[in-house]
Amino acid sequence: MSFKVYAGIDLRLPPSQVGVAAQRIEALGFNGMNVPDGVHNGLLTATLALNATQNLKVATSVLVAFPRSPMTVAQACWDLQQLSNGRFELGLGTQIKQNIEDRYSAVWQKPLTQMREYVLSLREIFKSFETGAPLKFEGEFYHFKRMQPFFNPGPFVNNPPPVYLGAVGDKMISLAAEVGDGLMAHPTNTSPYYVQQKLKPNLDLGIKKSGKSSSDVQLMLATQIAVGLTDEQVAKQREKQRELMAFLYSTPAYWPSLELFGLQQGDEGLGKQLQLLTRENKWQEMTALIGDDLLDKVVVSGRYDEIAGKLKNHYQNVSDWITFPIPENTAEDEATASVIKELQG
Repeated sequence: MSFKVYAGIDLRLPPSQVGVAAQRIEALGFNGMNVPDGVHNGLLTATLALNATQNLKVATSVLVAFPRSPMTVAQACWDLQQLSNGRFELGLGTQIKQNIEDRYSAVWQKPLTQMREYVLSLREIFKSFETGAPLKFEGEFYHFKRMQPFFNPGPFVNNPPPVYLGAVGDKMISLAAEVGDGLMAHPTNTSPYYVQQKLKPNLDLGIKKSGKSSSDVQLMLATQIAVGLTDEQVAKQREKQRELMAFLYSTPAYWPSLELFGLQQGDEGLGKQLQLLTRENKWQEMTALIGDDLLDKVVVSGRYDEIAGKLKNHYQNVSDWITFPIPENTAEDEATASVIKELQG
C-alpha cells in the first residue's frame, strides 16, 4: 500500500522562516505540507510556502472559518491557486465557542448549520468565478447575491481547491463527507480502531446523504509518531508524545476516543482527571496518567529503519493519507527522506 505523506510545521514558526521550511519539506520528498492557523495567519503562511516551492501541495490544517467571510476566503483560494498553479488545498475548522466569541469576536450559534452554509456558499462563489453565473446564496448565516463582472477574477487555474473539514464530533465528521471533499482528522482520533469504529461510519453517512462514492471523499490522518535513529531517541520522542496526549485529553472535546477505549464515561475517567489537574497546574502529574497501553494505541513508535513498515502495518486499509514529522535535527534528513520514499512506494 502506498501513502500520500504530508509534513506539518510548528504553529509558532515565524513568517520569515516559512519559505525555507517549505523548501526543506519539498526536498525531503513529502507530497504536501500542512500549515496551521493559530499564532500566525494560515493563508499568509500558505502563500509563503507555495511561493517558495515548485511541486509541493500546501493545505491549511485548519483555517478558522467563522471569523472570515466565505467571500474573502474564496478570493484567497483563487489567488493561491493562480500563484501555485493549482497546488493549494483548503482545510476549514470551527474552533471552539470560547475562542470564536472571545478571541475573534465572531458569531457562534449553530456551528453545524453555519459550517454547512459556509462550505455551500463557498462552492457557489467558486461556481460564479468559474462560469460567470449570477451569485445567489440565501442561508440563515450567509447571504450572497452580488458579483459584478468587475470583481469576478474568472475561472480558477487548475480548478478550485478541494475543501476539507477538520472535525471531532460525529455530525461534523459526516458533514465533511456530505458537503466537503474529506476529513482532516484530529491527532487524538487517528488510531486504526477509532477510525474504523467512529470516523468511517460517520463519513459513510455523509457519503450516502450526498450521493457520492467513497472514492470521492479523502481522509487525512494526523498520525502521531515517535521516531529516531536510536532506541534512546525514540524513547525521548515517546515522552514528548505522552506530554502532548496528556494536554490534549484534558479537553472534553477530545474525550470521545477515551470513551471508545473505555477510559472515560461521561464526566468520570481519565479525561476528567486530566482536566482537574490542569486547573491545579499539576502538569507533571498529568503526564504520569498516560500509560504505555494508551500511548501505544495512538502513537506509532520506532527507529527510522523500521518505522515505515510499522506505519504500513498500522494503517493498511485504514487510510492512504498520513502525516510524518520533520526532524528537529537536519542530520536525520536522509533517514526521513528514505522513510518518505518507502511509504510512497
